[in-house]
Amino acid sequence: MKRNKSALACTVCGSRNYSLDMGTKTRTERLEVKKFCKYCGKHTLHKETK
Repeated sequence: MKRNKSALACTVCGSRNYSLDMGTKTRTERLEVKKFCKYCGKHTLHKETK
């Protein structure tokens, strides 16, 4: 079964800190999660990128 890879990028500094293995389900909007950014040193909003 094919898995799609994507990354979560910090909206403040733009660094890609987290990677995800997504299923084959299609979504219309991209995932947005508050995660810790080690470069900013605080919890920021991270958006899904390809």
